[in-house]
Amino acid sequence: MTQLTRAPTTNRLLTCGIIAGAVFVAVAGAQMLLRPGFDLSRHAISLLSLGDLGWIQIANFVVTGVLAIACAIGIRRVLYGQRAGTWGPILVAAYGVGLVSAGLFSADPSAGFPAGAPEGLPEHFSRHAILHGVAAMLAFLSLTVACLVFARRFATLGRRGWAAYSVATGVVAVLLAAWPSTAGAGIRLALAALLTWAWLGLLAARLQADSKN
Repeated sequence: MTQLTRAPTTNRLLTCGIIAGAVFVAVAGAQMLLRPGFDLSRHAISLLSLGDLGWIQIANFVVTGVLAIACAIGIRRVLYGQRAGTWGPILVAAYGVGLVSAGLFSADPSAGFPAGAPEGLPEHFSRHAILHGVAAMLAFLSLTVACLVFARRFATLGRRGWAAYSVATGVVAVLLAAWPSTAGAGIRLALAALLTWAWLGLLAARLQADSKN
């Protein structure tokens, strides 16, 4: 592939990372408002994968995961041989794989959602729910570590604002997810997802601009 044909392809791959977060947030947000009985203060986004309309959130996980993987390929092309050029794309790709896997393996019904589900957490988690939890953890940890990997890159390049933003995103996301109280856990996890998706989209846009210079 020549440099002339490579550049537009790389640009499109990075664009996948820009639109992925917008798609995920828009689709999940619409379901939060429209799915009967769903309450973000009590329910995690993962529960939207359940019920008759659960296929929408399953598709949301899978499609945005594939978009994140495509973005990782674009990042690799731009940063090949540079700092963060190896681990950065690997971590973003792992994030995408985690999202796809989280879509393929659904959580168990809980906290009264969907309608008819028992209140509280299940006494025993199913195999697919365990795999869903592992996949979600893989996705979350991969992207938060990616924040720190790119923070180091930006610090080396003297881009202090980007370095601080990357560190802040990773740290705040971890604090939101690890907060010990279960009250409002769904809201905190949704905020963590929003922060990390925004960071990935802005990172992809930044790399697009850098690749044109």
